[in-house]
Amino acid sequence: MQNTAFEALSLDYVYVPFDVAPDDLQRGIDGIRALGFAGANITIPHKERVIDFLDWVSEEARAIGSVNTIVNDEGILKGYSTDGEGFMRALEAAGGTAKGSQAVVLGAGGSARAIVYALAKAGAKVAVANRTFSRAVELADFMNVVLGSELIEPIALQSEAAGEAVRSANLLVNCTSVGMYPKVDCQPVPSEWLHKELFIFDQIYNPLETSLLRAARAIGLQTANGIGMLVYQGASSFKIWTGMNPPTDAMEKAVLTKMGVVL
Repeated sequence: MQNTAFEALSLDYVYVPFDVAPDDLQRGIDGIRALGFAGANITIPHKERVIDFLDWVSEEARAIGSVNTIVNDEGILKGYSTDGEGFMRALEAAGGTAKGSQAVVLGAGGSARAIVYALAKAGAKVAVANRTFSRAVELADFMNVVLGSELIEPIALQSEAAGEAVRSANLLVNCTSVGMYPKVDCQPVPSEWLHKELFIFDQIYNPLETSLLRAARAIGLQTANGIGMLVYQGASSFKIWTGMNPPTDAMEKAVLTKMGVVL
């Protein structure tokens, strides 16, 4: 999708993958500077450790402890996280809203941290539901300290408290891998927890319609899959590297075409 955007704007860039082993991470990052790369995206398992090897990190990336975008500013490597912005733009584009919402975020991993941070910054009250309760507590406590608030509450995912939280929420965000290919028949929460006032955002995009989204649409709920977040976080990275807004429609089309979706 990035190469599609570069081509659409006639920019002399190319986006290529590099497989960097964890033990080689520092040398890989030094290579960005040494080879004069304009920048890079960072994915798992490097998004947290990479912070130690950068010259500067944005407030948001520092707050969530994760970097997914690096720009080489004349030899100074700067780190950003675009996951939260990507989520917020995708949510808005799909007709959802964060401000003033009562949200439940499923999961406590890296993307969940970015989304919880973005939601709380927008004024949402957030319940973090995770299978391992201690991780939900850790995330909630950390974010409440960072944000100087008490907007974030931890709950155990497989509990009645989680069911009550979902039933009283108007936004449910799945940041777990439950429902992802090949285990497409699984759902992170039971269908009976869903209700008419709930907007469901499933970060998964393979398959495009998860079992959770299928259950939600069956009762007429507004939903969004992870394609929008993928595209918009990439668009934010693109702007950091180039200073230009990319054609997100063309980027989305490139992603869907690569996935074999007939447009």
